[in-house]
Amino acid sequence: MVRRRLGLALLSGAIITVAVIGQVRPEAATQRDRVAWVAESLKRMQTVKPGMTRTDLLKVFTTEGGLSTGLHRTFVSRDCPYFKVDVEFKAVGRPDRDASGRVTLVEGNQDIIVKISRPYLQFSIMD
Repeated sequence: MVRRRLGLALLSGAIITVAVIGQVRPEAATQRDRVAWVAESLKRMQTVKPGMTRTDLLKVFTTEGGLSTGLHRTFVSRDCPYFKVDVEFKAVGRPDRDASGRVTLVEGNQDIIVKISRPYLQFSIMD
């Protein structure tokens, strides 16, 4: 009788241990998956460099609302709109400024990236 109870207690303990481990492991795997996803997103964002065109940039990022000009704009990652970069361009095939000296709102696909910020996190801006 004692052996039976001891065996039952050991079996119960083993079942509980397996259940607890089973519950912890998916969370750890999910955490690793999230970290890996963020790392891949950052690697993709870091492929965009000064000297590339707006067309190249738009393969990784898309435009965000908010204030912008044809030569300065905030872009959001295609992976997550909370990942952002600020980009400055040099106009190609048109003047940087209008006759009054103001930066134009015109954007061209062949504009060259002059400066791109480090990626940063920020909630979306809705216009």
